[in-house]
This record gives sequence, C-alpha cells and structure tokens, in this order.
Amino acid sequence: MDVKVKFLGAAESVTGSRYLIEVDDFRFLFDCGLFQGLKDLRLRNWDDFPVDPATIDCVVISHAHIDHTGYLPKLVKDGFHGPIYCTHPTADLMEIMLLDSAKLQEEEALYAKRKGYSKHENPMALYTEQDAKAVMPLLKSFGYDQSIKIHKHVEIIYRDAGHLLGSAITEVFIQGSNQRKKIVFSGDLGRYQQAMLHPPTTLEQADVLFIESTYGNKDNAFDDPTDDFVRIANDTFDRGGVLLIPAFAVGRTQSILYYLRKLMKEDKIPDVPVYVDSPMAISSTHLFFVHKNFLKEGFNPKEFAQEVETNMLIFVRSAEHSKSLNDIKKRAIIISSSGMMTGGRILHHLYHRLQRKEDTVLIAGFQAEGTRGRRLLDGEKTIRMFGEEVPVKCNIEYISSMSGHADRSELFQWMSGFKEKPKITFTVHGEGNDLQLYAQAIREKFGWNVFVPQYLESVQLFRGI
Repeated sequence: MDVKVKFLGAAESVTGSRYLIEVDDFRFLFDCGLFQGLKDLRLRNWDDFPVDPATIDCVVISHAHIDHTGYLPKLVKDGFHGPIYCTHPTADLMEIMLLDSAKLQEEEALYAKRKGYSKHENPMALYTEQDAKAVMPLLKSFGYDQSIKIHKHVEIIYRDAGHLLGSAITEVFIQGSNQRKKIVFSGDLGRYQQAMLHPPTTLEQADVLFIESTYGNKDNAFDDPTDDFVRIANDTFDRGGVLLIPAFAVGRTQSILYYLRKLMKEDKIPDVPVYVDSPMAISSTHLFFVHKNFLKEGFNPKEFAQEVETNMLIFVRSAEHSKSLNDIKKRAIIISSSGMMTGGRILHHLYHRLQRKEDTVLIAGFQAEGTRGRRLLDGEKTIRMFGEEVPVKCNIEYISSMSGHADRSELFQWMSGFKEKPKITFTVHGEGNDLQLYAQAIREKFGWNVFVPQYLESVQLFRGI
C-alpha cells in the first residue's frame, strides 16, 4: 500500500488549507479552505481545482474557519459528493459560516457591478447560498476521542485543539498489509491559557506530522489583556470617540465580550452600549450554549452573553440598523466581522471610522499578509475599499494576546509531547522567511526531519506498507 500527499493549499501561505491524501486508490481531502489575503492567493480560488472533485472520496475537516472550510461549496458544485467528516460544533458552525460566506460574495459581486469598480463586466460570486446549502447534507459529525472509519484501511480520531469551538487535532491511522502508520494533522492549535477552551491535547507519537506555523517564529506570550482594554477604551471615550473592534465572529467575539462585560461589572470602563454587528457572531454565540460540553469545565457561556447585570449588549441584526451605527459619534463599542477586514459589515464601519481622529480601531488577532488588517498594522496611511483610497486618521491599537493561535513557545511546548521523532514533519499554514526559520528551529531543537512544502508539490509518505 502506497500513501502520498499533494499540497493544494496552506503551503508557504497561511490560508487555503487543503491537503490531498492518497492511500492507493482511496483519496481524501484534509480541509478545504478559501485562499485569503494577497491577490495572487485569492485568485487561486478561481482556478480549476487541481484534481477532479468527483474523484475525491471524502473530506476531513479540522475546524470551521473559512480558510479551512470556505471552498467546500465550490468543491460540491464542481462534482464532489462524498461525506464530509467534522466535530459536532464544527458542523453547526459551518452551516452558519458557509452561508454567510456565500451571502457576502453575492452581495459584493452585486455591489461591484452597481458601482462599476470591478474589471469584469458582470462580476460573479465564487458560489451562491444555494451552493453552500448543498454542503449540509454531506456533513457527518462526531465528538472528540471517537474512532471514525472513513475507509476499510483508514480511520481518524479527533482530539481537542483548543483553537475554536470544536476545533480538532486529527489522528489518521492507516492499516497496511504489513504495518499500521499514523499521520497527525495539528490543525490550528490554540493557546495554553484561555478563558473558555481547553489547551491543545498532547500527543506522543506520529509517523508523519503536519504542524501549523502561524506564529512559528513569533513569541506572543499570553498577557492578561484587561489592562490594554481599560487603557484603549477609556482613552477613546475621553477623546469623545467610538471604539471599533474587527473580530472573527466565532471565538474572538465571544472572548472580547467576556472581557468587556467583566470590566464593566468592575467599573473599570464605562457601561457604554456594545453593538455586536455580525449576524454570524450572533448565531454563533448561541452555539456556545448548545455545545457547552466542549468548553472548559465550569465555564458558563453566560459569562460573555448575559444582559442582566449590564445594559451593554445590543445585537445588530438588520443592515439598516448596522448602517445607523455610522451616526454614533461617541461612547460606544462596535464589534463587527470579518476579523481581517476582508469583507462583511466591518467594511462600512471602517470606511467611516478610519477618517475620524477621535475614533479607535482595535485589532485583536493575527492578520494575514495582504489583508486590510495587516496594512493597518504596518502603518499605511490609506486603505483601499469600495474602489477608493480611505485616509487613516483614527487611532490604531493592537492586542496580540487575544490571538487564538499558539505562539512559538506554545507550538514547541506541544511538539515536546512527542516521545519519539516523527519520520517527517511538514511545516504548513505559515508564510515568508519566518516559515523557514521555524522549520530550522525545529530541526535544531528536536533533531527532526523537517520539510517545508511548496504549493502543488507531491510527496510520497509511505511505500509498500
């Protein structure tokens, strides 16, 4: 039995996670994400898929983020019809996130056509809401620590990755005629100190390891963000401004609400209105109650979503209500998605808030190369949106400790759990020179055989097992 991998994404980039595993004539795709960020990467979404989707037997999903799931509607549209494996929370989150992704793409295509800023005469969405709905009947969900047979020779087990509600480290066991081999996909690993989720599960053995590299060469030590929130919020309100927080709808929004509610209860920041302007975040917050057994023992979702003790929380559901927030000039907090400012309602908030020197945009998490968030962090003086250059006059703040990704030291802490060397380790889901430095650091610290794969590269993992 021969086993090989083809790197269809997240190879020398942090988006578009897709890895095609072939076990003789059985093919499965691990993750099926959209490329985001740099234009050259985004254009890959429009290329023909490197293999015929109809020839893929199944898809295994690590977690619900769009850079790991967002291409599924296109894959199904183009002929894939097999099962899609995931955890229970991931299935529920995917329904929300894929429908939202499709809706945004359709809206942006219509807006570009109406405003005439697309180079295409008739700009189209990559996929529609109907395409996204076609994914749902294919989902097969499971809990952590269950053995799942995806083929007569292949089974998987999901372990808690601590990155997002339902996120998973995936163990893949391949039974050959002579040997049993184990492939481990780390997925996106979470932090060891966080309010809601467990730390990532320690594993002790893998023949082949795919390790994420988002912060592989950056230490981002956990630091309680409450002092930063207090300073940033109070400075903004003292200037007579509004605090705008672009945030991922799932996980980050709920964490931010947890801290804001805590600080308001302690009278460290004023009890101002907090507008959650993301239909996806509103729907996702409910799932933290539905799947509270996936949270830390003793953590009550009411810690971030209860309105009883403060009057702060306002869910913004309609587009009209969202637009009306542009009229608010002071003493309010607006949380809106997307977190990297690549699309969604956050764009019209940015358009208005970037130009106001009284306001603050607080960036709370990793920003991929080529995104508006990265350009703001890099200090660019104008940001292009809606076909024009918008001047950046507001205050830009950054809280690195809010990231949901393990940093360099935590990634090495997790890898230290292995009691024997993997035969080969692939560093994936990283970018630039940092990725090479991270790979070299793994070699030096552990003496492992580390390989940095390139986009569309194929590698033989096992032969004749």
